[in-house]
Amino acid sequence: MAKQEPKKKPETVTPEEETAETAAAEVTETEQKLQELENNLKDANDKFLRTLAEYDNYRKRSVREKEQAYADSKASVLSEILPVLDNFERAAGNRDAAPEDYQKGIDMIFKQFQDILTKLGVESFGEKGDTFDPNLHSAVMHTEEEGEPENAISEVFSKGYKLGDKILRPAVVKVVN
Repeated sequence: MAKQEPKKKPETVTPEEETAETAAAEVTETEQKLQELENNLKDANDKFLRTLAEYDNYRKRSVREKEQAYADSKASVLSEILPVLDNFERAAGNRDAAPEDYQKGIDMIFKQFQDILTKLGVESFGEKGDTFDPNLHSAVMHTEEEGEPENAISEVFSKGYKLGDKILRPAVVKVVN
């Protein structure tokens, strides 16, 4: 017969050892979860800081673009008006012209300026006979006139101007009561 090996005693694990092994496994698992959460927090914090930096850059870029658009629009309007200034300088330097020619030159400059305002979308309002509107007109005088409708403009001291719906200047008028 074959030799039989002596039977080994099964290893017995004491409850303290089992608890220690379980605790060690739980600590390792908890450390892994903690490390994973720390990595997630680091990623979220990094995304937050990047988003914050992007927003700050957007805000600064928007301010720059707004300032640039304002400067460009101002330069555009002024470049339209400069030829009128040139013509006024020429008229002021031409003192030897006949009064009729001088008046004709002033009328041409006035027409040139009106054309520029029209090109820029500026409209005038406040004509004699129009109905008074306190949103568009500034009444500085009132008068009682026979045969004139009530709240009609009887005299215009200075025209009003608007750009689209925006009132640039109200018309200064005299109104019939």
